[in-house]
Amino acid sequence: MALTNRQILLGVTGGIAAYKSAELVRQLQKSGADVRVVMTKAAQEFITPLTLQALSGNMVHTDLLDPAAEAAMGHIELARWADLVLVAPASADFIARLAHGHADDLLTTLCLATPARIALAPAMNQGMWRDAATQDNVAQLRRRDMLIWGPAEGEQACGDIGPGRMLEPDALAELTVKAFATRLLEGKRVLITAGPTREALDPVRYISNHSSGKMGFALAQAAVDAGARVTLIAGPVALATPDHVTRVDVDSARQMFDAVQERVRDCDIFIAAAAVADYRPEHVVDTKIKKQNDTMTLTLVRNPDIVASVAQHRPKPFTVGFAAETQQVKDYARDKLERKNLDMIIANDVAAKGIGFNSDNNAVTVLWRDGEMDIGERSKAQLARELIAIIERNMHLQIA
Repeated sequence: MALTNRQILLGVTGGIAAYKSAELVRQLQKSGADVRVVMTKAAQEFITPLTLQALSGNMVHTDLLDPAAEAAMGHIELARWADLVLVAPASADFIARLAHGHADDLLTTLCLATPARIALAPAMNQGMWRDAATQDNVAQLRRRDMLIWGPAEGEQACGDIGPGRMLEPDALAELTVKAFATRLLEGKRVLITAGPTREALDPVRYISNHSSGKMGFALAQAAVDAGARVTLIAGPVALATPDHVTRVDVDSARQMFDAVQERVRDCDIFIAAAAVADYRPEHVVDTKIKKQNDTMTLTLVRNPDIVASVAQHRPKPFTVGFAAETQQVKDYARDKLERKNLDMIIANDVAAKGIGFNSDNNAVTVLWRDGEMDIGERSKAQLARELIAIIERNMHLQIA
């Protein structure tokens, strides 16, 4: 399903076309999307929240300052949750308020707060659509990179004939699919490492870390969506392989190193998202170590540096590292970028609550030789798509 794992926030404003929103929810879900609905007060005059709640399977959000809603999924969390905000129908009034930056209800507030792309499906009388004020407002929203889907022409509820009809739900669902079908990496070969490594002490014990692999797997999915051929070298994680991704499973850092070395010559982009153990036990005992003394001394030796070795390879792929830090995050990341000759590094504070290991969300700083960008907290799936776009843009600039 084309929208599997996509999170669509559907905004419904006042207008007779609101009755089509029920079918739109069904069409989006049919394509695999998780849909949450926000309704304006005027929209509730045309269709009830209960209808859209029953169809979406989620509580419908209607009020900006609803204590119950804020306790469950507050408006800022809802804004972060969305991969795409689709307002259908979008009335002339809503378009005007959005163009002028109003935040006087839940839906306009979400549109201002969300990092996600916004798509509008206008629906209004043909005279209102043709009016110069509406056209100026639409032009302003287009300049802000908002998507305007429609309107269609035809007979309207008032009897007029002309442009102003909301596009049909199946057409809007198809446009939603296409909005995610970016092909930034068409034909590129991407090699990604993900998850932790395990460094054996004996047949039953090992040294490892808390990495879940979620960020690396999200990057693999985003790269596939962008048209790349993706190979994912995964440490021991409990995650399903994204569709169309070639997966290679490993346990130790040395196994991951060998797997990367075998494939690095066939990749254009290397993303080192794995949390690789820096050290391993010097000796691995063949039988289980018995508890004999109050203390035990381990001698550790350094593991090979995977991302540094890739950065030294010729021809060199566009090499992206990760820096999972607990303090001085940017300083350590910048040092790693320069010391290891990386093209880009993605730094995050793994000690921060809600965005560390095993979290579904993340917040990062992306650094490259002559710049950096902070990306606030959002889902790892959404973040991955943004990171792929940044990688493609910097890769293109480097070639130019």
